[in-house]
Amino acid sequence: MKLQDILKGVEVREIVGPEEVEVRSLTMDSRSVEPGGLFAAIEGTAVDGHRFIGAAVENGAAVVVCNHLPEGVEQPSNEGAEQHNGATYVVVADSSKAIGLVASNFYGRPSERLALVGVTGTNGKTTTATLLYNLTQRLGYKAGLISTVVYKVGDHEEPSTHTTPDAINLNRLLAQMVEAGCGYCFMEVSSHSLVQHRTAGLRFEGAIFSNLTHDHLDYHGTFAEYIKAKKLLFDGLDKSAWALVNVDDKNGRVMLQNCRAAHHTYSLRGVGEVNCKILETTLEGMLVEIGGKQMWSHLLGRFNGYNLTAVYRAATLLGHDSDEVLTALSSLESVCGRFQTLRSKGGVTAVVDYAHTPDALENVIDTILSLGVARRLITVCGCGGDRDRTKRPEMARIAAEKSHTAIFTSDNPRTEDPEAILADMEQGVQGRNNYLLISDRAQAIRAALRMAERGDVVLVAGKGHEDYQVIGTEKVHFSDQEQVREYFGIEN
Repeated sequence: MKLQDILKGVEVREIVGPEEVEVRSLTMDSRSVEPGGLFAAIEGTAVDGHRFIGAAVENGAAVVVCNHLPEGVEQPSNEGAEQHNGATYVVVADSSKAIGLVASNFYGRPSERLALVGVTGTNGKTTTATLLYNLTQRLGYKAGLISTVVYKVGDHEEPSTHTTPDAINLNRLLAQMVEAGCGYCFMEVSSHSLVQHRTAGLRFEGAIFSNLTHDHLDYHGTFAEYIKAKKLLFDGLDKSAWALVNVDDKNGRVMLQNCRAAHHTYSLRGVGEVNCKILETTLEGMLVEIGGKQMWSHLLGRFNGYNLTAVYRAATLLGHDSDEVLTALSSLESVCGRFQTLRSKGGVTAVVDYAHTPDALENVIDTILSLGVARRLITVCGCGGDRDRTKRPEMARIAAEKSHTAIFTSDNPRTEDPEAILADMEQGVQGRNNYLLISDRAQAIRAALRMAERGDVVLVAGKGHEDYQVIGTEKVHFSDQEQVREYFGIEN
């Protein structure tokens, strides 16, 4: 594609070098540059891509998009001397924003050729996006999914690397969906991706806000900045789009402030445009009333009441018949690693869930307790290393106060000492004696299952669908579900 076509909509400050250039590929990694490719130098939180411009040019980059020219590269003099080292340098106001527009142009603006729905919030993103994908497929339409768990193009899938991919891979996936005939894409939009402009250049048909609770303050610094990050999705919607927010969360109304899209709301307290009531709950599912109509769902808990209502309203906003939506919704199973139940022959129930924030952990525990089926609740949970330390004592407090026994263990310790993480958690349970510290996660899960008796429920929280632990800088295979299945003697 010609450079001038790729730069449509980009705020260009200057171009140094030939402008009649054909761009064959895009990358933000100097090591993966192909001859004739475009390299975008991004100023990241840990590494500044401008340091690798020289390596990118050596590897054959025809175009470099950057915030400032590297040393030794200048505008050619009036005499026409070439001072661009063989590449064309495009200096822009913000390369992280520019690469989103560049990638969108390069891949033919795929977000404008399907109905793209973004889902943001602290908890519920994966379930909501995945249910929307499954529902749409069930209704007979081809769809794509970009989630924490997996990326799907129709029925084809590939492993997820990030909740929201970088701008280049994001547009690549969307282009594949368009080519495969997908009319819809449902996508988790993380706060990190919004601040880092990974969604720049995308056109959203609609956006959903689930809730906002304590998380990611290690990155955003303050809760106010976290709110601002989430709001970026709604601020970027155009007039023809729609915004759907949970108004039981006080930040739902905040998302709608100065949002140009059509405003829509949902609630479990009866104050939304579409409301949900949970009428009956068992370990097998729940009877709910959404928009005045009843349906049975295999999902459990108030948090899933919110997810189901968001999915229902989003589907009707996309033009689907409400009765058909409810019928299809009632047939859908829970998402991998979200309140997944496993039972032993001895009558012990294990629940594996991704809950890794105080609010999510409390919601899952409250759901289990509300069923009235747990003789005792034993909770296994941990907190990630190199992440927000302030939530550690709070999660420990919730687990210990609401469980018969709590076992604190490793999540993804990363480069932190697991014992130091447990020490932070222990600060939240001073004066209590119903907890254990077992840093090895496999041993912690097995200890919980060993102490469980008939009628007990063991909650294993924190990792859900993940099949790895990050220890140091290495990913090591590990699955909570595999641990439970192996102990119970259940074949995969």
